[in-house]
Amino acid sequence: MIRSILFAAVILSPAAVMAQPKALPTAPYLPLELASQAANAAVKACAAQNQNVSVAVVARDGSTKVLLKGDNAGPQTGSASQGKAFAAAALGRDTAAVAAFISSNPANAGMRDLDPRMVIQGGGLPIRIGGALVGGIGVGGAPTGDIDAACALAGLQAIGAQE
Repeated sequence: MIRSILFAAVILSPAAVMAQPKALPTAPYLPLELASQAANAAVKACAAQNQNVSVAVVARDGSTKVLLKGDNAGPQTGSASQGKAFAAAALGRDTAAVAAFISSNPANAGMRDLDPRMVIQGGGLPIRIGGALVGGIGVGGAPTGDIDAACALAGLQAIGAQE
């Protein structure tokens, strides 16, 4: 009887070990609910200034989580906002600051060609939660990058994120 129990324990123990679930990754991420709140707040901030914009929020890996096209926003605004959000997430920097960095030294111009999805103009901000870079927000459609960036900042503030 003892031999049978020992035999079963030895045979079944690898199966028991293999059946244990693996731990899920614990890296910070941007939940869809927060991405949606940030995008809505940014659209509303621009609408309050009579600006018809689109807002995109991307995850850290650059995948689009939310894309909102405001009423009467131009057809180009969706792709512009996605490109700005992607650039902010990929580079971890304000896209206006990146544009200034590039224009300050022609040797930096190659940064514009790092990835065809990037739009390096004002209006894209990185999203940090608890100090960790978790994504980017981009606004496109206002007449200046400064207005786009102010609306993007309103989105960050709505969710308590840092840029």
